[in-house]
Amino acid sequence: MTNQPAATADDVEDLLAYLRESRGFDFGGYKRTGLLRRIQHRMGQVGIGSYHAYLDLLQVDPNEFTALFNTILINVTGFFRDPDAWELLRTEVVPALLAERSPGDPLRIWSTGCSSGQEPYSLAMLLADELGLDDYLKQVKIYATDVDDEALAQARQASYSEAELAGVSDEQRTTYFEQRGDAFVFHPDLRRTVIFGRNDLVQDAPISRVDLLLCRNTLMYFNAETQQRMLNRFHFALVPRGVLFLGRAEMLLGRSRLFEPIDLKQRIFRRVANRTAPTGRPAAERADPENTSQRLHEHAFAASPIAQLVIGADDTLVLHSEQAASLFGLTRRDLGRPIRELEVSYRPLALRGHLDQVLAERKPIRVSEVEFSRPGGVVHWFEVHLNPLVDGSELLGVSVVFHDVSATRTLRLEVDRVNRQLESTNAELQSTNEELETTNEELQSTVEELETTNEELQSTNEELETMNEELQSTNDELQIINEAVRERSTELNEANDFLEAVLTAFTAGVIVVDLDLLVLAWNTAAQELWGVRRDEAEGRHLLNLDVGLPADVLRPLVRAALDNPGEPREARIDAVNRRGRAITVRLLCSGLLGADGNQRGVLLVMEIVAPGP
Repeated sequence: MTNQPAATADDVEDLLAYLRESRGFDFGGYKRTGLLRRIQHRMGQVGIGSYHAYLDLLQVDPNEFTALFNTILINVTGFFRDPDAWELLRTEVVPALLAERSPGDPLRIWSTGCSSGQEPYSLAMLLADELGLDDYLKQVKIYATDVDDEALAQARQASYSEAELAGVSDEQRTTYFEQRGDAFVFHPDLRRTVIFGRNDLVQDAPISRVDLLLCRNTLMYFNAETQQRMLNRFHFALVPRGVLFLGRAEMLLGRSRLFEPIDLKQRIFRRVANRTAPTGRPAAERADPENTSQRLHEHAFAASPIAQLVIGADDTLVLHSEQAASLFGLTRRDLGRPIRELEVSYRPLALRGHLDQVLAERKPIRVSEVEFSRPGGVVHWFEVHLNPLVDGSELLGVSVVFHDVSATRTLRLEVDRVNRQLESTNAELQSTNEELETTNEELQSTVEELETTNEELQSTNEELETMNEELQSTNDELQIINEAVRERSTELNEANDFLEAVLTAFTAGVIVVDLDLLVLAWNTAAQELWGVRRDEAEGRHLLNLDVGLPADVLRPLVRAALDNPGEPREARIDAVNRRGRAITVRLLCSGLLGADGNQRGVLLVMEIVAPGP
């Protein structure tokens, strides 16, 4: 097992700063333990033991950044991963989304961290099943993003092996894939509805007006602060009542103000709408004729629910609202009359002095607590606003607005009375409040401990899920290595079988020894000649074998072949075969040279030329 590199905090920060400045990618938001574990894994692969040395490698080898990037971004994905969650999406979430829209309305979907594309293509198949192919092609647009350019390039190819289609049903495979050789290619028409692009969830702007947003097993790699920032962006990206689909290891603890759960177990949430009032629309269309516009202004002014007068610069009444006419007994015959001749000039307040002040100073004034008694004992309280009407430097007149504050004043008086009652009640409740505060503090402490525990458990769960993803990635690598080893083993077995066949085909005895004269090969003809089986000969010293070759003759021939492998040695030797009969053997000794030119051993070929004397 490779030892983890020792490093100071400065070494790590220097490495991360270099990645941020030279490549424009900020790993600062990642969970530090998981990030360092992946960097150390890559350092172990290249045989580097310190962050400083690895920083030097990144500076001289531009391709190393791609390898490090692929190691940090664990691209573990699959079609319809977590089938129970996808089944809930198909049976409940997607039908609800479609029910809230009119037929033919577009449906925008964003799949973040899409890796090699299985997730957005799963969405495409699910929605095509639900809508039908024709409606799907008209309505659906899927945006699939990732920060890994190599994964995006693979996703755009939309080509997968049979093993990668494990989560796809036979019916979907037949409908949405075309087999081309050993690969299966996604339906070209559906493929055009999926738009792939690079997007950094931490730094780049989100896609807007999204109905369904998938971010599965991506948040867990980031720290809490970065997760919150990303969730704020997701909330911005989603339309009101938009749906957020997270991975099984991810939660939204303490973030209910942004999302509410649809199904907490399957990690499916709905966006909480902003509490903003809808804006109104204009009351009428703009008319072209000038007299129509003038009449529209007059009628709008008259219909105002507020009592309002417009007095010209010559102190005549120019306009009044219907509410003012009702309160103060005005009629249309009063328009154009001097204001001083009308009762409204002194009831409910003396307007003359205030009008003179506004005309002289050209500044608005406000008069509060104006009482107005009507027949039948009805009392109104007004707050009167007088505003000069100026066109450039020309004073046109004065607007007088009577804001009815009777209800507000009554409420204020009632509030004052209630406040006095509350003051006496507060004294009695003070002791109770103190006890409640003590209890609340204890409860708050308990809640904080529970929240801390939940956060720790969630962090642990995310760490375990991260390690599980890493183990799965490592397992995939080991499977590839094992497959390569099996191929090498098959090739080696075939080579051994071929060599065995060659040695067996020789009618002459063949012996191969290494530099220490230990037997490496012993063919069938040698066994028939000397009566020693292969398993008895291989691995033993040639000169220690009980064969009919005289050692004093054999030794110098073999040594000569070792000393000068380029010149074969041949000799006729009198020997005794396995039956004890004297024979004459023609012995050929030649050195064995490897592909690198180094001496590897000696090849001995023995052939009977005549029986012995």
